[in-house]
Amino acid sequence: MRQMTVAAMAAIAMLAASAGLAGCASESSSSSSISATPAAGGSSSAASCSNSAIQGQLYAKGQLTVATDKPVYPPWFINNKPTNGQGYESAVAYAVAAQLGFPKSQVTWAYEPFNSSYAPGPKKFDFDVNEISYSTARAQAVTFSDSYYDVQQALVALKNSPIVTKHSPADLKTYVFGDQVGTTSLQFINSQIQPSQTPKVFETLNDVKQALQTKQIAALVTDTPTAEFITTEIPGSVVVAQFPSTGEHYGLLFAKGNKLVTCVNKALATLKSNGTLAKLTAQYLKDFTSVPTIQP
Repeated sequence: MRQMTVAAMAAIAMLAASAGLAGCASESSSSSSISATPAAGGSSSAASCSNSAIQGQLYAKGQLTVATDKPVYPPWFINNKPTNGQGYESAVAYAVAAQLGFPKSQVTWAYEPFNSSYAPGPKKFDFDVNEISYSTARAQAVTFSDSYYDVQQALVALKNSPIVTKHSPADLKTYVFGDQVGTTSLQFINSQIQPSQTPKVFETLNDVKQALQTKQIAALVTDTPTAEFITTEIPGSVVVAQFPSTGEHYGLLFAKGNKLVTCVNKALATLKSNGTLAKLTAQYLKDFTSVPTIQP
């Protein structure tokens, strides 16, 4: 998960508008029902995933409560409005809601800071959608859905930095990296790149970006789509390349043991099989993930 400033949000929203992008999930009908095909990690009949059957599992009866951070940014959300159904994650949330039988009017958005979303304890939402990467450590405290987006990590640096042309796996070990505390990108630096110098750790992504601008660090690592947007905020920066897939993915986040995840997994399976997720990826993410891959 990565965050961006409001300045970039406006610029990217203009790009989205010029490309004719619009969330399609808001057009879904409330009459949808879930397929009877069992989801991974559990089985359930179609009846048990009907809108009426899941009411007792909801945070607020009659409403699907979806949480995310504030502010939110493209390409995941557009114009800092989760309620408009535009942007990949907003559209996915409404598409899942429709599969569960909730029209847009019955979806309520709640604020949940990223770093507290995967903390143990009760939740004031049904699920959180906020570019939260699944990890076994996080899954000890919360429950994740199946993947709604498979993601790769990417390298962001200043254009005149040596790392732009010299970034073989051996070269990468010689640079100073920086990243936000608690992120899977910081974990990736430590476990996959394994630089000879300890990465610098910052409280916020804005602090990381400032460190890059002031050349305190040679590069930062973040999710590939977000990396593309960061370059619109930092003058003279570039996405150097993305790393080979490590199997990382985003999952919708639930309170630990929330049984609603079974029905949500069925909804995601339907959205994958009927092409909805692919369509939303093409609308909101395709133009921002066509970057070269670092070769081993």
